Amino acid sequence: MLIFDLDGTLLNTVKDLHIALNHALKTHGFPEKTEAETQMLLGNGIDILVADAIPNGKENPKFPETYATFKEYYSQHLNDYTAPYDGILPLLSALKARNIKMGIVSNKFDEGVKALAAQYFTNLIKHAQGTSDKVKKKPSPDAVFALIKELNAENEKNIYIGDSDVDMATAQNAGLPCISVSWGFRSRKFLESCGANPIIDTPEELLKYI
Repeated sequence: MLIFDLDGTLLNTVKDLHIALNHALKTHGFPEKTEAETQMLLGNGIDILVADAIPNGKENPKFPETYATFKEYYSQHLNDYTAPYDGILPLLSALKARNIKMGIVSNKFDEGVKALAAQYFTNLIKHAQGTSDKVKKKPSPDAVFALIKELNAENEKNIYIGDSDVDMATAQNAGLPCISVSWGFRSRKFLESCGANPIIDTPEELLKYI
């Protein structure tokens, strides 16, 4: 089975996240971020995104209201600019044709993950897991294990695919091999500095490892 990260791996969600973050920051009197700054803050879930964007993080007394503003705005605008990366849909179609099981594990809130998966991958990937009160965020392997169990893939060759150091750590914690992608939120140079191997530069390259 192939387990995909969502943001930065299957979907380019940077612009929508960036706009939502700046809306929340501006609303509550904090300096806005550049898109490049926002991109480097992504990967640990939206609560950490907001916390890392304001002074003193979650200890800031304005954090709860800033986070609430972000989540409300983003929930209404998560599809304004978001789209699959070039080559993702043909890749998933090719994998489906080979009868390869696929799933998504994301640090995005579960409702958002399921909504995006249903919109963009409804006939390709039917199992998507985000964070909730019952599921720990990556790099905890809990969501990965839950997905493997849900798809009855305990005895199969399972591979994790993601774009960040968090994804690498998640795969390691789950005892799975990780294939890193260079088209997402972290550069090839950054991934190499974290010890990523292999790294692929286009979605179609993944087929060589399956």
